[in-house]
Amino acid sequence: MDAEKTRADGRPLVLLDRVTVKDKKKDRVILEVPHFRLDRGETVAITGPSGSGKSTFLKLLALMTNDKLEVEGTYLLEGEPVGDMDPTHLRREVSYCFQNPLLFGETVADNLAFPYEIRGLDFDRDHALDLLVQSGLSKEDLYKGVGQLSGGERQRVALIRNLLFLPKILLLDEITSSLDKENSQNIMAWLWDLRAKEDLTFLLVSHDPEDRAMADRSFPIPMRKEA
Repeated sequence: MDAEKTRADGRPLVLLDRVTVKDKKKDRVILEVPHFRLDRGETVAITGPSGSGKSTFLKLLALMTNDKLEVEGTYLLEGEPVGDMDPTHLRREVSYCFQNPLLFGETVADNLAFPYEIRGLDFDRDHALDLLVQSGLSKEDLYKGVGQLSGGERQRVALIRNLLFLPKILLLDEITSSLDKENSQNIMAWLWDLRAKEDLTFLLVSHDPEDRAMADRSFPIPMRKEA
């Protein structure tokens, strides 16, 4: 175990033990995680066939499963049960990036100002502009209408929204699926550079084998057989 990636007391950042997610209506288990440990600073690629539950796994970590699902088992964040935490606070610490992000308001600026508003802070325009440029967008895009954005631009704006205040864990769910190869590689290189500078921890789901190969390790989720 890399001592730099764990707490001084040896506790992992995330620990799941005997976790199951069940479809309540169908009374069927759709995801089963016997054991999962994530240490600080790790990058883990979540792998498995389409429909195996990779997105459900990420949403489980961010407490974003819907009320049609029943979750059982142990989930600890820094040694504390997540059931004792405020879900809004946890989602700031464990931040989920959707494949098809939801943008709101009228402009990019509306979306990037939001993380400041909910914290009662003034919008740091310079920081937002810096991240726009780092992501391959331009400063002029700050006041672009959300309806004018391409799919790839929407994904980058949503990613920036999650990075304005760095979470403890970043959950990346096919976040470059709407980008061409060059821009996708640039985004992933940016994230890996950010990881090195900020000791960022993240999990990623990606169909790109190059992305998965850059991770420290993979965590496979097999397709469940119907009973």
